[in-house]
Amino acid sequence: MRTPVLLSTVAALALGLALPGLAAAQDAAGAPPAPVLDIVRRATDLPPPITTVGPRHHIVNLETTEVIGQVEDGTTFTYWTYNNRVPGPFVRVRVGDTVEVNMTNAADNAMMHNVDFHAVTGPGGGAAATAANPGETKSFTFKALAPGLYVYHCATPMVSQHIANGMYGLILVEPEGGLPAVDHEFYVMQGELYTEEEMGTPGLLTESVEHLMNEQPTYYVMNGAFKALTGDNALQAEVGDTARIYFGVGGPNKISSFHVIGEIFDHVYRDASLTSPPITDVQTVLVPPGGATVVELKFEVPGSYIMV
Repeated sequence: MRTPVLLSTVAALALGLALPGLAAAQDAAGAPPAPVLDIVRRATDLPPPITTVGPRHHIVNLETTEVIGQVEDGTTFTYWTYNNRVPGPFVRVRVGDTVEVNMTNAADNAMMHNVDFHAVTGPGGGAAATAANPGETKSFTFKALAPGLYVYHCATPMVSQHIANGMYGLILVEPEGGLPAVDHEFYVMQGELYTEEEMGTPGLLTESVEHLMNEQPTYYVMNGAFKALTGDNALQAEVGDTARIYFGVGGPNKISSFHVIGEIFDHVYRDASLTSPPITDVQTVLVPPGGATVVELKFEVPGSYIMV
């Protein structure tokens, strides 16, 4: 019988879980309550490795939305998202592939949005081509020229505000031949929420540009919300399994010292460079805002582990 292993998240302020939203927010004018969404992206929500022979043409459809999501039980926030989740969808291509991006700014949004892919070679990473007012759809196409794991994010001014509110994700450009096989792959991103109210205040929180500019987050979050990757959402494996974690930092301000308490990373693709040999036996990986890393580990001892 195989023995389970659980990885869950924690942080000094908060890294964490959003429960499905049954509560609702009421605005000051007494309008009907808006629905509260579960904006958490599950760590297992990513496409499998590419197996088809290339070159390939990928179509990436993104919708930018401004929605009320649950930060923690009884506490909500107005997130700005790609496809109603934080982080946005995990995009997976292979070097040499063509990527067509269609970005729709939902008609009921208040803000202009766009998307900047760090995997794009060319000015702006697609930001200018996709700048869309509410109700508009903009498109562009690029060729994935360099393998690696890259951040994408909204680059509409004030850029840090759009990122802090949830507009970030990862795109993986696999090298030729792909990556070595593992038993599990996971998608995890760290972000920050800046609010006028203190952590744990019930009701709809108010974003704070002042705290954002002063780099004073109310919450650190993994995959969008408080305790997002705990309980049923924890990363699960069995003793003897190998796992690869695609980890990025949306930011916009804080560095991550990425570490699994009680484990050692067997392989680390430093700065998410997939064409350089990985370094081995690493305890902690520093990842800057707008950066990423790829780590691999084998679970040899059963139990529950904390990922920070």
